[in-house]
Amino acid sequence: MGKHKKICITGATSGVGLLLAKKLQTDGHEVWATGRNVEVLEKLAETGIYTIQADLSVDQSFEGLFQQIGTPDIVVLCAGVGTFDYLTDLEEKEMDQMMKVNVLAPMKITKYFATKMKKRRSGHFIFVASQAGKVATPKASVYAASKHAILGFANAVRMELKENNIQVTTINPGPIDTPFLDIADQTGNYRRSMSKHLLSPEIVVSAILKVIKHPVREVDLPSYMSITSKLYAVFPKAVETLGKGFFTKK
Repeated sequence: MGKHKKICITGATSGVGLLLAKKLQTDGHEVWATGRNVEVLEKLAETGIYTIQADLSVDQSFEGLFQQIGTPDIVVLCAGVGTFDYLTDLEEKEMDQMMKVNVLAPMKITKYFATKMKKRRSGHFIFVASQAGKVATPKASVYAASKHAILGFANAVRMELKENNIQVTTINPGPIDTPFLDIADQTGNYRRSMSKHLLSPEIVVSAILKVIKHPVREVDLPSYMSITSKLYAVFPKAVETLGKGFFTKK
C-alpha cells in the first residue's frame, strides 16, 4: 500500500471499522481507533493499535479528545447508528442519537482535522456513508436524512479543501452484514428481506483500502447501486413503487 500512514478510524469497535483497523495495523500503518466498547479497545491496544474511548452521541470537545493524535494522514469516519422504524413510532431520543452520531459528530471531527491538514496541505477524509443517502426507503426516514446530510456535507467540503490538496471520498454501501442491522431493526425483518443483497464487511473494507491507495470521489457498493441512484433521480416514483415492499414487511 506504499508509504505507511497515520490513520484515525471512528466506530472502530465493531463491523467495518473494527475489521479495517485490524487490517491497516497488520499492513504496518499507525492506527488510532475510537469507539465506545472498552473491552474491544483493550484487545486492539494489545495488537499495537492506539485507542481512544469515545461516545460520539455525547456533546464534547473533539480538540481535547483527539489532541494526542496530532495530524493524521487519513481520517475514516465509520461510526454510525440507526433505528429502522416508521417515523411515527420513532422516539425522539433515537432521532437525536442518529443526527448526533451520523451527522454532527463527523462534521465537527472533520472541521477539527481539516484545520490541521490545511496547514500541512495534505490529507484524506473517507466517509462511510450509505446508499440510503441517495435512495430513501420507508422505515428509514431519519437514518436516510442523516446520510443525505453527510453526503451533502462531503460534497461541499471536497470543493473547499481541494486547493489544499486534501481528498474527500464517500463510500456508499448498501446494507452490510454486521451487528448494526440487528440493532437497527430488532424484528429481524430487514435482515430477512435483504438477505440476498447483504454486503460482507470484507468487501467494504477492501473498497476503503483501495481508495486509501488511490483516492476517488465516491464508491458505490455494490457497483450496480450507482445505477439505482441515477434511476431514482430520473424516475423517483417508479423506484419508490418497486422498492417499497422490501422495507415494509411485518
